[in-house]
Amino acid sequence: MSTHVSHSAMSADFPGLLKRLGNRLPAHCILTRAEDTRPYECDGLSLFRETPPVVVLPEDEAQVVEVVQACRAFDIPIVARGAGTGLSGGATPHAQGVVLGLAKLNRILKIDVDAATALVEPGVRNLAISEAAASYGLYYAPDPSSQIACSIGGNIAENSGGVHCLKYGLTVHNVLRVRMVTAEGEIVELGSDAPDAPGVDLLAAFIGSEGMLGIVTQATVKLIPRPACARVVMASFPSVESAGEAVANIIASGIIPAGLEMMDKRATHMVEPFVQAGYDLDAEAILLCESDGTDEEVEDEILRMKAVFASAGASRLQVSASEEERLRFWAGRKNAFPAAGRVSPDYYCMDGTIPRRHLARVLNAIVAMEEDFGLHCANVFHAGDGNLHPLILFDANIPEQVEKAERFGAAILELCVEVGGTITGEHGVGIEKINQMCVQFTRQELNFFLALKRGFDPYGLLNPEKVIPTLARCAEYGRMHVHAGQIRFPDLPRF
Repeated sequence: MSTHVSHSAMSADFPGLLKRLGNRLPAHCILTRAEDTRPYECDGLSLFRETPPVVVLPEDEAQVVEVVQACRAFDIPIVARGAGTGLSGGATPHAQGVVLGLAKLNRILKIDVDAATALVEPGVRNLAISEAAASYGLYYAPDPSSQIACSIGGNIAENSGGVHCLKYGLTVHNVLRVRMVTAEGEIVELGSDAPDAPGVDLLAAFIGSEGMLGIVTQATVKLIPRPACARVVMASFPSVESAGEAVANIIASGIIPAGLEMMDKRATHMVEPFVQAGYDLDAEAILLCESDGTDEEVEDEILRMKAVFASAGASRLQVSASEEERLRFWAGRKNAFPAAGRVSPDYYCMDGTIPRRHLARVLNAIVAMEEDFGLHCANVFHAGDGNLHPLILFDANIPEQVEKAERFGAAILELCVEVGGTITGEHGVGIEKINQMCVQFTRQELNFFLALKRGFDPYGLLNPEKVIPTLARCAEYGRMHVHAGQIRFPDLPRF
């Protein structure tokens, strides 16, 4: 095993750590040379990069425990990493820490058909669960756009959703139990295999905690029966206002679609040449609205959906005529991110959530922001629950465009808060949205988050310096936005 460590890590006792790990893990599980660790310098948010001094790739739970205990002994931070598809910088390495990659823990341990559950390790790909359960007529409902690559451990860390989260829920609604390693290197189980567990619901607090409370080694997830029939209505609209009205009207009518997604004109023009999904390129916005269930249920619901869309001013309605066409409609939506890479050197994918009634207002505000910042933005999002994913297009080779893209994204997130929404729906906070945490939450609320963090991780070693901003950072960011004297924070307890 090489003991080369980058100069940025020399203040930590990495020689001692490496000696201990070298005695307990195979040499091929420990990476220290820059050419080996550089692929781990960022996740899907490539604006922020840090080459980690050490990457450890354990092959089983016992090795995860060894790594955590060793890092605790030498007071070295740990950043857990799954497939690296996250978009908020949650897996960005710590300059003085270890990246703990969990990709090798990738076994589906059990599929319980009677209980309709799957027991999986954190490195299992999201889509692989459904593939393994398909022969039993079951599948795993949360389906992020990156489901072909993203891992269940990362989904748990970010509380991921997907195009079908409106009807079937986010990760938190589809995970029954988590087995995890604490900051002390102990094994703890949260939740249970039963529908409910006694005591405080720590599982719900753990899901979405972005690797700050513990490291997943196993999870029990729900499986649901694959519907007999599923069809998609593609509705075209002459304006984002009419499309936004249609979204609100669908929910108000009592219909809960399996999925309800919206794409603006820039997004459809970006995606169609890439996927050839059959999108209406004349429309200012399109909605993809799916119904699933029995043949009779779907036929009735499709008729109701079409009536709502027509009354909202839809200029064109097209219903998928086959399973192939349904999948093609969704393929266009799910490939919006890679399609952006074909039309722009770089893109910045935002993630904010707003009340549905404000969809048109926020989309029109984003158009105005395009003028203000001199950058284009394509909008694709989970319209049914108001989860926006604006794609800001820019060129990272032009430094001023990087700065503009960051400010553009911050303005969108703060607008989400202004209209009663939140700064993230499923991508997490990571390092991307720390400043906006200061905007959305009071100091008392942030102190509560810190207290929860401290209860799980009293040493502050698990994914530190992310998600929860410091008092100094909030005060500095506040001065950038309001006059001095308008912000007052109580003293912040520190680790």
